[in-house]
Amino acid sequence: MKGIPPKLVEHRIEFDTTIPLGHQTKYRLNPNYITIMKEDIDKLLATCFIQPMEKATWLSLIVVVPKKNEKLRICVDFKMLNVTTKKHPFPLPFTNEGCNCNQMSQQ
Repeated sequence: MKGIPPKLVEHRIEFDTTIPLGHQTKYRLNPNYITIMKEDIDKLLATCFIQPMEKATWLSLIVVVPKKNEKLRICVDFKMLNVTTKKHPFPLPFTNEGCNCNQMSQQ
C-alpha cells in the first residue's frame, strides 16, 4: 500500500537457531494429482502470485487433498516450519471475548 512504510507492515518469521533448518522428505504422488498440481502452479506463476526460486533454505511439501465435491485442493504442509519458528510470548486474544458487536448495534 502506498504511503505506508514497509517496516511497519512487513512480516518476518523468526527461527529458533537451536533447531537446524532442513527439507521435508519427499513422497510419491498419484500421477493424476501431479498434472492437476502442475496446472495450478502454472496459474500461480502466470499471475505472479508465486515466484520461482534458485535456492531455498527451507522446503515444505505440497499436499493434494480431495474435497467433498470431488475437486482437489492444493495445500502446503508447514508442520516442520512451524516447529522451528520462535513462539511469540504474547498469544493472540480470543476473538469471541471483548466487545459484542450485536449489543452495540442495538443501542
